[in-house]
Amino acid sequence: MKLGVLLPSYLLPGQEKEHAGQLRRFAARAEELGFESLFITDHLLTARRFYRVSWSEPLMTLAHVAAVTSRIRLGTSILVLPTHHPVVLAKEISTLQHLSGGRFIYGVGTGWYDPEFEATGGHKSQRGARTDEVLEASMRLLRGPRQSFDGEHYRFHDISVEPLATVPEVWVAGGRQFADASSPEAPAMNGRVLARICSWDGWIARPTSSPEQIALDLREIDAELTRRGTSRPAKGFTVAHENFCWLTEAGSREAAVHEQRRRMLAVISDERPWSYVEAVYLTGRLDDIQRQVQARIEAGVEHLFLHTLTADLQQLELFARHILEPFRAVTPSAPD
Repeated sequence: MKLGVLLPSYLLPGQEKEHAGQLRRFAARAEELGFESLFITDHLLTARRFYRVSWSEPLMTLAHVAAVTSRIRLGTSILVLPTHHPVVLAKEISTLQHLSGGRFIYGVGTGWYDPEFEATGGHKSQRGARTDEVLEASMRLLRGPRQSFDGEHYRFHDISVEPLATVPEVWVAGGRQFADASSPEAPAMNGRVLARICSWDGWIARPTSSPEQIALDLREIDAELTRRGTSRPAKGFTVAHENFCWLTEAGSREAAVHEQRRRMLAVISDERPWSYVEAVYLTGRLDDIQRQVQARIEAGVEHLFLHTLTADLQQLELFARHILEPFRAVTPSAPD
């Protein structure tokens, strides 16, 4: 299994002056420790419903850390495509690919926060259509010069975006999430989302999806790929998953969860009950968390990336010692 970490791009009160340096040190150390990837979150606006923090702009932040790394892959989990214009986005991605030596993974999704759609001239009801148009239009521009696109929301004719660099892989987010009254989506794989996932290079299972739900989604993905006359191995398709974690070497489970709750609730809100958080995020003693990681591998996850909830390098070292090293040689379940 490949393990990555999320850049701590959230804006914690009192750390504004140190943040840029923290990001550089975090990225450089993650590469030194052997992590596969650095991913980043996209929220255009401060989304207080599920988070207590806001976030720096993802592609600019990835360019910032690309300058102090040379091998580690750089990805988005996820870019909220309906809030981006495809031509501007293609220019940003092509520049990041050019500067980073082609290390970008284009992780995409529809988003959920209504004010972000409205602030950028759209509506939540349009998010699926806009996502598909932004993705197709931006990828055309990234593949070659003199491209045209005629969609419902975006149009251009005979234009080129440069520098043209390595075309990035596209990993599409979506699927089931844990059922709860506070969840913004139904606990089901939407047919349009399934079609989008199977049209590209990989899938990012929701952070709020249990291992059982990941396995169910993956069965639907495999069935759809079979219907299309292909398979995950034939496509070189990647199964990825984002999650949140705080590691502590505290002796008892109660002490570990107490610290994890404090750390997680500094970033996420209490919109969802703690029972929900424990059902989907990685919590407990080190052996509990290792079992939860193993359950996701057994569900089919090949590339896991985790929020460390801090820029503190000590937490990154714990991730390397207790997750990266033990699971480096573990192979996910093969598709049927």
